[in-house]
Amino acid sequence: MTEADHSVAPAQRESVGTVIVAGLANLAIAVAKAIAGIISGSAGMLSEAAHSVADTVTELLLLTALIRGDREADAEHPFGYGKSTFFWAFLASMATLVAGAGFAVTHGLHTIRNGEEMGDYTVAYIVLAVSFVLEGTSLIRAVRQVRGSASRLHLRALAYLRLTPDTSVKAVVLEDAAALIGLGLAAIGLLLTEFTGDTFYDGAASVAIGLLLAVVALTLARANVSLLVGQAPSPRWQQAIRRELEADPVIQRVLTLNAMYLGPDSVLVAAEVDVSDTATGAEIEAAADAAANRLREKYPVIRHVYLDPTPTP
Repeated sequence: MTEADHSVAPAQRESVGTVIVAGLANLAIAVAKAIAGIISGSAGMLSEAAHSVADTVTELLLLTALIRGDREADAEHPFGYGKSTFFWAFLASMATLVAGAGFAVTHGLHTIRNGEEMGDYTVAYIVLAVSFVLEGTSLIRAVRQVRGSASRLHLRALAYLRLTPDTSVKAVVLEDAAALIGLGLAAIGLLLTEFTGDTFYDGAASVAIGLLLAVVALTLARANVSLLVGQAPSPRWQQAIRRELEADPVIQRVLTLNAMYLGPDSVLVAAEVDVSDTATGAEIEAAADAAANRLREKYPVIRHVYLDPTPTP
């Protein structure tokens, strides 16, 4: 990776568009899956319907996150509302865990223990196929956004997805990928149940879908909690910031450096710097202002810079 691994957040409009497309696709899919699940009697299909309902709620919460997090700073929130993005995104991951994973696992276990009366499989297969196309379309859009943002930062897509503080687009990618895998599991469960007449396979598919959703939800929750409590940028980027500050002749070295994400597109940098003992007060002030301006110019995501000049003998 390069110094560009500071993971500047993608354009706000692009993320909003990605979330809206995913939300509309999930809403349509949820209705279709629910109808197919009732007609076929499949636990796997009903679990997939719950999955899509959870994803739809998730997209609404992610949209709320993007809108509320984009508000301008004010007297009560001088650093802006960026962290509210992480809070709403955390709630979205909890919705996936409870509404999606919880229902799928419990309904699947019920089917394994008590069996179920199966109906027409044809409708279920048709809905699975259509859902695969819609989920794939949503995933392709999200992946394109990730690749575009990664390319601008000279990163690989997977590295960008791991480093970016934009948890909204990360959620869309992971949930759409999980949705495609879940559709495959539901189809396998249906096929095995149809050919063997044993509903255990359909119930097992439902449990597998639930466990998959739980992994995705907990992964996203962990990422958002880390950002909420003050996650720092990558060590590589912090080293780049140190080099940028120490490039000034008045600044001898950076004694301490603290940086924190204030939002998907906002970073705070605070540093204690050792300055030349021969520099005048005016020179130190000018050097600090120049260093801060260089940082903001090179890395637009850095919104706040606080330097504490500390002359040493």
